Amino acid sequence: MAKQADIAGKRGVRGSRTGRPIMALLDLLGRRWTLRIIWELRQEPLTSRALRTACDEASPTVVQARLSELREAGLVELMPGDGYRLTPLGRELMESFLPLHHFAERWSKRIAS
Repeated sequence: MAKQADIAGKRGVRGSRTGRPIMALLDLLGRRWTLRIIWELRQEPLTSRALRTACDEASPTVVQARLSELREAGLVELMPGDGYRLTPLGRELMESFLPLHHFAERWSKRIAS
């Protein structure tokens, strides 16, 4: 059986020799600031500067690298004049995070008491 393509880009998938889609996605999402960028784009497009501010002044180099990776993966797109936004595929991914977000809210209340 042929190896599956690395859907996260041309470089290999960290921690996996197979390049299976789940491993490629987890590799992409595990990169520094990636999940935060997706989270901050959940409601509206943001310019690069607004995104950096929302991400606690993350390094512009890192934010741009992550945006490039997310664009290459088809999860984020650049809208001239509006900034970056989630693609339909990115919004679908964001929807899959919502149950985890709701769990985190319940969990944080429970451990705080």
